[in-house]
Amino acid sequence: MDSLELTREELEKKKKKDEKAREKELKKLKAKQKAEAAKLQVQQSTTSSKSEKKKNAKREAEEDNLEDYTDPETPFGEKKNLSRQMAKTYNPSAVENSWYEWWEKSNFFEADAKSTKPPFVIVLPPPNVTGALHIGHALTAAIQDTIIRWKRMSGYNTLWVPGMDHAGIATQVVVEKKLWREMKLTRQDVGREGFIAEVWKWKNEYGGTILKQLRRLGASLDWSRECFTMDEKRSKAVTEAFVRLHKEGLIYRDIRLVNWDCVLRTAISDIEVEPIELSERTPIRVPGYEKPIEFGVLTLFAYPLEGGLGEIVVATTRVETVLGDTAVAVHPDDPRYSHVHGKFVVHPFNGRKLPIICDPLLVRMNVGTGAVKITPAHDPNDFKVGKRHNLEFINIFTDDGKINKKGGPEFAGLPRYEARVAVTEALKEKGLYRGAEDYKMSISICSRSKDVVEPLIKPQWYVNCKSMAQQGLDAVMDETNPKMEIIPKQYVAEWQRWLENIHDWCISRQLWWGHQVPAWYAMFEDDKKKVIGAYNNQWVVARNEEDAQKEANRIFAGKKFELFQDPDVLDTWFSSGLFPLSVLGWPDNTEDLRAFYPTSVLETGHDILFFWVARMVMLGMKLGGDIPFRKVYLHPMIRDAHGKKMSKSDGNVIDPLEVINGITLENLHKRLEEGNFNPTELKTAKEGQKKDFPKGIPECGADALRFALVSYTAQSDKINLDIQRVVGYRQWCNKLWNAIRFAMTKLGDDYTPPAEIVPAGMPFSCKWILSVLNKAISKTVQSLDSCEFSDAATAVYSWWQFQLCDVFIEVIKPYFSGKDPSLASARRSAQDTLWLCLDYGLRLLHPFMPFITEELWQRLPSKKDSLRRESIVISEYPSTVECWTNDGVESEMEMIESVVKSLRSLRSQLAPNERHERRAAFVRCRKSDACEIIKKHKLEIATLATLSSLNVLSERDDAPLGCKVDVVNEALSVFLTQKGNIDVEAELEKLRKKMEDIQLQCDSLKKKMSAPSYQDKVPPNIRELDDTKLASLMQELLSFEVASQQLGRQSSQS
Repeated sequence: MDSLELTREELEKKKKKDEKAREKELKKLKAKQKAEAAKLQVQQSTTSSKSEKKKNAKREAEEDNLEDYTDPETPFGEKKNLSRQMAKTYNPSAVENSWYEWWEKSNFFEADAKSTKPPFVIVLPPPNVTGALHIGHALTAAIQDTIIRWKRMSGYNTLWVPGMDHAGIATQVVVEKKLWREMKLTRQDVGREGFIAEVWKWKNEYGGTILKQLRRLGASLDWSRECFTMDEKRSKAVTEAFVRLHKEGLIYRDIRLVNWDCVLRTAISDIEVEPIELSERTPIRVPGYEKPIEFGVLTLFAYPLEGGLGEIVVATTRVETVLGDTAVAVHPDDPRYSHVHGKFVVHPFNGRKLPIICDPLLVRMNVGTGAVKITPAHDPNDFKVGKRHNLEFINIFTDDGKINKKGGPEFAGLPRYEARVAVTEALKEKGLYRGAEDYKMSISICSRSKDVVEPLIKPQWYVNCKSMAQQGLDAVMDETNPKMEIIPKQYVAEWQRWLENIHDWCISRQLWWGHQVPAWYAMFEDDKKKVIGAYNNQWVVARNEEDAQKEANRIFAGKKFELFQDPDVLDTWFSSGLFPLSVLGWPDNTEDLRAFYPTSVLETGHDILFFWVARMVMLGMKLGGDIPFRKVYLHPMIRDAHGKKMSKSDGNVIDPLEVINGITLENLHKRLEEGNFNPTELKTAKEGQKKDFPKGIPECGADALRFALVSYTAQSDKINLDIQRVVGYRQWCNKLWNAIRFAMTKLGDDYTPPAEIVPAGMPFSCKWILSVLNKAISKTVQSLDSCEFSDAATAVYSWWQFQLCDVFIEVIKPYFSGKDPSLASARRSAQDTLWLCLDYGLRLLHPFMPFITEELWQRLPSKKDSLRRESIVISEYPSTVECWTNDGVESEMEMIESVVKSLRSLRSQLAPNERHERRAAFVRCRKSDACEIIKKHKLEIATLATLSSLNVLSERDDAPLGCKVDVVNEALSVFLTQKGNIDVEAELEKLRKKMEDIQLQCDSLKKKMSAPSYQDKVPPNIRELDDTKLASLMQELLSFEVASQQLGRQSSQS
């Protein structure tokens, strides 16, 4: 036997030893806690009340049983083991532990393609494989999980598909930096095949972190269908889409201007271009240059006219592009230049003759000199001019931003911004320089490399979007039969603007990481130019090299050639645009595709409405035969609490995991120090953190963060995220926790819920809470259905906070204060109603706060002989019960709450040492029906207002003396007894202020009603409401006057 292996006896001894050690530690902890409790007891007054002594005894008893309040360890993936007793306070990390692993292992999130339930499908916008969870992802996950959990509980066959985007540029940049940092190698050093292998290695090791983090948020994704845009199935879909679209003539190759990044050496999409506005000359750091480069400068120089006839002065912000000029343009109606129409200027460096052309579309006579240099290969506007006038297109830059041979031997090899200086000096030497001035302009920066974008003419693959865009436009704008809804509606106009003015889409990128273009170039034996792509009519598009060879043999029969695959890859947005189709198995006719396409809702940020949403719609309709989703919900963009865009350099970026787990200010600073900041940026960022999070961020938990984010969605197109609001919801979780703890004590260990609840014979408070629960359910479902997520969250929160906790739980306490036999029936009704409210309330709240609701719901007792669902995740979402609605009861409770509110207001005005004492109160009624209601509900009012007694007076009764007074409404006034003398003048002043406010309301309403057009323009029902409101205000004013008179008499009597 191995010497390391223990015998059974040794194992038993070890187990007992461990148990003894644990007991010893527990005893130490208990002894310490008892010592602290004893110390506290000595400090307390010796005249402690009996109730305080009971509380202390109870507290000591609880401390003796710490194990009862601690969750036992749960094996990974098993259902959570809960403590015998609920912990006294809510602890997010304890509550949110273990549940997710059990949910996932139990397959609660998996959809069934064979199910007969109606499908409901959401595709998670695929986060970049390089990414980590940021607050925008958290918002997306919170909203989508709310929707999917609600639909799952509502009986739908729900599918929420997770996936990752290969993020062509971002991933290539990350891996290139890693190669250089670790081995001092470039991608060119390791070669394409070696580099791709390095990327896959990195992806398998580090990629997908964000999907793991989404589990921490509670996102109930169907992980069995997880996919990656570069996996085999998705790659097949990309190739198929390209081939089909090319076959239909919608994909073609052309030479056009693109946004070129000289650092990455690739074309980039518009979404990766960030404009920077400059108002004057400004130094900006550009990658590859030691010193900052000056932008915002307009340089003027002269072009000599041919034959020595004078000169034309032009201006430019990019003087280096003079090397690629092929014309000078003037306005045909400008008299200053009428004598040079059709003539030429001479290029100062190579002697080329440049035509002077007339172009009214480009040239504005009143701007600058009225003459414009034309560089068709390096400016979007000049490109159009070049096409209109059939000018020569001269590219003067290499792919890495240096001057090429066409720029002339004097400048060839110079980096573009060094060439800018050299060209300026050369113009000065030739006497053609005419000065420079500050200039308001915009420059474009690549968000990935921070390089200044260079317009460059390149052969690329394009998608003709016009016909597909029209389909996408009609899907939303068709008034008779719209196929797709965009929410909020304000973005419909943006949708229309984008698709009506759509340009063809450049889909090729000069990268190595991505889907390689499925096109092969046939290089003929007798070609003069032996370069891939030199002749545009020698391309073959196919699904694979074998098919390409067959097609090339057919097209180029009898010719000798060699095939080379296009080294370029496809734009990441191309594969992302296919995502709703490809995740379901397209182009194969899979079970998933038949069951789940089109999907139900797309939820994403409004910033990618065109770049992603529109392209999914175009490709989905073209290739899938239908719109990819029925509804599009665009969430707001998250800013910091001050409305400022989140930026690493400002230190205001919020990591959701730091909100969930909590973090100290010191560790927030440490995170900044690990970043790539210069000393000035680091100082600014730290100051920003210190200002916003002086004590760090407290542990809030995923539930509180989710609820806060969903609640924020009402804020138009921007969310100003204040962490204190998240902290507030974390405190609210504690309130929920305590509500269940209270309930468990009142229900008792032997309580069994009834098979059904009929409110007819129940106490008033039970009828009321069921009626308002019905309204909360209705409002929540209606709001979720219309994507008004903030309203849905508010409806649930308001019912729990203001109706269940603040009113119902308080108002039923007298039923449990003793064992009065006359209250037995009411007590049982209160128990049943309380259980039902908690069961319904937790299920109503679950989509918003999955962890705490599961934990609390599992603690609720089950009905006898009924099979309760294993988890709240798969339980039934609440629906309204017709017999619960009771408008009469709600109306009465509204009156009760108004009286209680006034009494509490009076209590708050008492001296601090008197505010918590129970005291007598009076309600004076001026209407008999109000009097009856108040008499009927004296117990509820006395309980909620913490009164020692409550007397109901009629209008004929004298007002009580020695009381503070407040007018509730036109029918009711309240009086609260006070020790000592009342400051009558102060009370009269309060009444006067309230009377002034009511008088202003009366005057405003009278003015409105006396307007000449009031009778004609205001509908009869509104006029009736105004009449009722005015009468009520007048009666209330009269009540205040009576109260003032009574105080005046009280003053004279004293």
